[in-house]
Amino acid sequence: MNTESIKNKIFELKKEKNAIILAHNYVLGEVQEVADFCGDSLELSRKAADIPEKVIVFAGVKFMAETAKILSPEKTVLHPVKESGCPMADMASSAELKEFKKKYPGAVAVCYVNSTADLKTEVDICCTSGNAEKITAGIPVNKQIIFLPDKNLGANIAKKLNREMILWDGFCPTHMRITSEMIERKGKEFPDAETVVHLECLPEVVDMADAALSTSGMLRYVRESEAKQFIIGTEIGMIYRLQKENPEKQFIPISEQAVCMNMKMIELEDILYSLENMQYKIELDEQTIKNAKRPILKMLE
Repeated sequence: MNTESIKNKIFELKKEKNAIILAHNYVLGEVQEVADFCGDSLELSRKAADIPEKVIVFAGVKFMAETAKILSPEKTVLHPVKESGCPMADMASSAELKEFKKKYPGAVAVCYVNSTADLKTEVDICCTSGNAEKITAGIPVNKQIIFLPDKNLGANIAKKLNREMILWDGFCPTHMRITSEMIERKGKEFPDAETVVHLECLPEVVDMADAALSTSGMLRYVRESEAKQFIIGTEIGMIYRLQKENPEKQFIPISEQAVCMNMKMIELEDILYSLENMQYKIELDEQTIKNAKRPILKMLE
């Protein structure tokens, strides 16, 4: 079956199954093409909760599909490639956090939404890379903050707010590969380009960039900027959407190695098989959904 036939079959099945396809900004361009909505993880999960369709095919890593299920427990959430997990999300569990909190009684556990449903059950409030600054700034200064699982996002926010935080030792392997040397090298190669990086990057990388933002923040920044060239310091899949929305501008990846293999596991055929066979369903028990939803809703208040 050629690409066009696969796409047509997907569109047919979507109607037949009353389904919607959500794709993260980092997945393959061909998958973004068949999606009803593209965006970051929380943006998509909120979209899932608002739409009438009863079946959600989530093209992203597992924690994203879990978040959609937490916010829409009555819907069927399908994760096309069950092996597509997130190494950073797997760096912290509720049991580990429970034990860790004993050292810091009274501390507020702030959890990046890029985390498992299991971890969310044990935290006080969630945040995104876009609202992490606002969420942490809203916590009384006399309270200690445990920030997890991403130590880079936590360190960047702590620096911006000039506030001490207890950082969990987790990180995104893809963003960890982006170095200050890469920024320097690309900056010399493209002196007129603005450098835009993700807040999951190392603090020394963030310091050298013109802007450090979430993926939705990047889209907005690029749209509003007068610059014609941009060096992009995040997962390479982001460039597909940036280019599509800004065809007159040039986007230079900070590195061809900035690839999340888990995101790239999801191919067009996987979307088709997922709809044909209603696979793989995200199953979470009632208690997990209830406990994991609390910190997400607290963030959204």
